[in-house]
Amino acid sequence: MNLPNLLTLSRIIMIPVFVAVFYFPVDWSYMVSAAIFALAAVTDWLDGYLARKLDQSTPFGAFLDPVADKLMVAVALALLIQEYSAILLTIPATVIIGREIVISALREWMAEIGSRGSVAVSYIGKIKTTAQMASIVGLLAFPPGQFLSDVAVGLLYIAAILTLWSMGLYLKAAWPDLFPEEA
Repeated sequence: MNLPNLLTLSRIIMIPVFVAVFYFPVDWSYMVSAAIFALAAVTDWLDGYLARKLDQSTPFGAFLDPVADKLMVAVALALLIQEYSAILLTIPATVIIGREIVISALREWMAEIGSRGSVAVSYIGKIKTTAQMASIVGLLAFPPGQFLSDVAVGLLYIAAILTLWSMGLYLKAAWPDLFPEEA
């Protein structure tokens, strides 16, 4: 167990705390749940940076990091879908969650056939993640109906568009393996 892995585990431990704070019947629950999510987003960046910088990458960390990320994002989006109860937020949120399921399954299948490298994280995926994290922090921090929550919904749409774009890139890279008779 090393520091990057501990940071990754901390994200998973933050999830029930994040959910509990989100549902506290107090005015500050929005800002504090946003701060917890933002802290989780920072640890996501930090654990990867430290793993590379300190040469502490491990198979456990490589497995757990994307799991922690997807759990935190999916839980946050599920809470926001319930909180906003609006199709305007539900559509991009479900696109993002659905894409994560598709790409996770694709990566697992590609690893089984020995072609995992063809579906590596792309630069567009990093931009998507940044837009997604900023949007979720904004949606958590500002209750529905406030101007800044509307801005955050717009940012979520940008993240959803980038999500579809990056999924298209992943599927294009995997296409020869998915349909070898057409390749």
